[in-house]
Amino acid sequence: LAFCSGRIVRVPKGPLIRVVGTEVAIPCSVSDYDGPSEQNFDWEFSREADFVRIVSTWDSTFTSEEYQKRVGRGDIKLRRSSNDAVELVIRNIQPADQGRYKCSTPSTDATVQGNYDAEVQVKVISDGLSVSGSKARSLTSLRLSEGDSFKLHCSAITTSPEHTHLHVTWQIRSGSSWQDILSLTHEGKFQPGPGYEERYRSGDIRLDTGANDTYRLSVSQASSADGGAYRCLVSEWVRGSDGSWQKIQDKSVEIATVSIQRTGECSWWAVNVSVTERDSLDLTCNITTDRSGIFQTEVMWYFSASPDDTLSDAQLLLSMDHDSVVSYSTLISLSHVDRNSYRLLVRDVDVEDSGYYFCEAAIWVPLHNGSWHKVVERTSAPVSVVVTALEPDYDVFLNTSKTPKFSDDPTELSCRITNVQDTEANIRFTVSWYYRQHLPSDDVAAEELLASMDADWTLLPGDRGRERIQNGEIIFSKKSADTFSLRIQWTSESDRGDYFCVISAWSRHRNNSWVKSKDVTSASVNIFWATQDYTLTVEAVKLKPFFVAGHTFEMTCKVSSKNIKTPRYSVLITAEKPFTDQSNPNGTTRIISLNQDSVVRLEDWTDQTRVDGVVLEKVQENEFRYRMYQTQISDAGLYRCVVTAWSPGGGGMWREAVNGLSNPIQIDFQTSGPVFNVSVHSDSPTIYQGEVADLLCIVTTEGMPLEPDDMSFDVSWFAVRSFALDREPVLLASLDRRGIVTQSRRNGSSDLSLERISPLEFRLRVHGCEDHDFGNHYCVVTPWVRSATGMWQREPDIKAKPIFLSVKMDVLNAFKYPLLIGIGLATVIGLLSCLIGYCSSRWCCKKEVQETRRERRRLMSMEMD
Repeated sequence: LAFCSGRIVRVPKGPLIRVVGTEVAIPCSVSDYDGPSEQNFDWEFSREADFVRIVSTWDSTFTSEEYQKRVGRGDIKLRRSSNDAVELVIRNIQPADQGRYKCSTPSTDATVQGNYDAEVQVKVISDGLSVSGSKARSLTSLRLSEGDSFKLHCSAITTSPEHTHLHVTWQIRSGSSWQDILSLTHEGKFQPGPGYEERYRSGDIRLDTGANDTYRLSVSQASSADGGAYRCLVSEWVRGSDGSWQKIQDKSVEIATVSIQRTGECSWWAVNVSVTERDSLDLTCNITTDRSGIFQTEVMWYFSASPDDTLSDAQLLLSMDHDSVVSYSTLISLSHVDRNSYRLLVRDVDVEDSGYYFCEAAIWVPLHNGSWHKVVERTSAPVSVVVTALEPDYDVFLNTSKTPKFSDDPTELSCRITNVQDTEANIRFTVSWYYRQHLPSDDVAAEELLASMDADWTLLPGDRGRERIQNGEIIFSKKSADTFSLRIQWTSESDRGDYFCVISAWSRHRNNSWVKSKDVTSASVNIFWATQDYTLTVEAVKLKPFFVAGHTFEMTCKVSSKNIKTPRYSVLITAEKPFTDQSNPNGTTRIISLNQDSVVRLEDWTDQTRVDGVVLEKVQENEFRYRMYQTQISDAGLYRCVVTAWSPGGGGMWREAVNGLSNPIQIDFQTSGPVFNVSVHSDSPTIYQGEVADLLCIVTTEGMPLEPDDMSFDVSWFAVRSFALDREPVLLASLDRRGIVTQSRRNGSSDLSLERISPLEFRLRVHGCEDHDFGNHYCVVTPWVRSATGMWQREPDIKAKPIFLSVKMDVLNAFKYPLLIGIGLATVIGLLSCLIGYCSSRWCCKKEVQETRRERRRLMSMEMD
């Protein structure tokens, strides 16, 4: 239990078998300890019974006398690998070092638990491994050609007393380091080195064993990468008591130096080639080799757009294998000029054929079994080929068919192709239209694309005027094979500027695709016309100099304009009243309007009793008349004509040109009628919930007295649900002069009633008041007075000063019934509890208890105590 839960010191499971003269490293680690993270270690050695101190990580005087010289020379030392692990390193181990080694750790734990040392047995055996190469001097240096094969031999044997296994590895020196080629492991498995896996699977690299403990490396199809120094590395392995393999030593011997000579090259007769479109491209690949005897050549031609492309990225054009079989192609042919020259011919070249061409050649030799074997492969440097396009020769002329003189006039431009030369049937022309704005300074504005055509004559609109093109306001057309036109149906001032066209020539390629070969730009044409500022004058005239309330008001508006093409006018009549209007707090009211198509519309005229009381009509093309029937005193104010001039725009639409405002015409009624005042009163502005609130709206008159039948009032009640009048008023109810009551929709359970209790008093009652009925309440009164002619005249609205209505809660009435019910229930439950307790103690829980009777004495006996 202590070993499982406490400190654990570990060393390898022995015995450890090592070879005399080698370096030995014995690891030791500790885990599950307390204290500092970095632990200290002591090492001791014993041949039979007693242990001798060797070295320590924390005590320099720990080493015994017989090990002081070896420790001082560094032959024995400690190498720390982490805070909780070290290695005991012994250089040039000898048979006298065979024995038991103990690793100890001083305690840093709060309690002593676990193990604090561990032992391992080390066994030292003699060196019985010998490695040697071939004794023939001719094998120490080999000179080969590419594609040749060679074999190297290595002999390894061991006479170790222990059962050991050998691990043989063939290596090649790459620079200053050695790289593994192929290994036969101590477990009897073949393991290719990095980069040699494919050659090992194909059988080009093999490792065979022979007699007299010989290990043979066979390499087929040698390449330049196989040149270098070769050595044989042999390591000796032994299986430990725990079943794991341990390497006890390794030895190596250099076998030979191999040099590989190149046997073939690919080259061009030309470096850079320039060909005209529709001509033929002729390239020759020259192959040189020093190989003699029977061999055949395989040639492949490639094309790439970049000189840095690899074979996987390049396009294979044509190939001829070592049996002289050529792959088929319609426009490309491959011919064998002589033994070392191969010619590539590309007929009818195109611009797309510009790029980089290179050839790849491989040499094949026959084997003894009749098959062919590839011994070398080379790729030539790329050759740049430039195909010059056949550009047609032509000119471009731009002129104006129609020039605008005014805004909204049409504009038409024609772009013609002239002096066409050297064109073929597979050439077609397209156009692109551009616009450049005039700037007031000497700066040059950027050109904007209006529209362009692709090779199929499909129109592609630009960002400028895209919506107008889609609506048909700008039309692009091809009138003939050599003429393109641009038409602006209605030219605006924003269309003024420079216009030019670009004619593009397109050539058809072998794959029936069209590629642009040339662009020619025309001279620019300026679209401009002189403009003058629009002017508009409006004069209002009152036809009747004086009239009284109830009569008809009449005024005319005369309009004159300049620099506007065929104008039409729209008229709006406005009124600026001296009194505040509830429907229009700004003071300006839009009464009636007449648009440019002579359509009349009532704007803010909302008096239902006088729907037909205003009329606006067109007398002449530039004269308009306004009439107001049965005028009221509330109609007093300043009246104006707001006129807008319209000119015909594109597509039959009207475009606004300029606005004008007439002089004011005043309506002022001279009257000595009564003056009305309004106030709000309540006998009890503070009420409780559920009660009725009475609010009175009282109207008083000053000045000339009137009979009650000559006066009438429209009364409206409003409420503001706040203390500071900072919210919008809410209409509660209204009573018109005919006695019709109108109530607004309510959310609560309270109700309203509005009634007239005297000719000048109006009462509002709120029945069953609730919390949300509080707030400032006021009334707005509109007086109506009957004139001497018998017509009713409307006076301005009068607003009363608000009164605040407060709603409280009756606490006594609210809690009366709940308190009575609670007291009654508590009394009943208490009486019932007493009854249950009495019955239970009387009949259910009765028990007779018998106990001895004691005499009552003042003193107790000691026995009783």
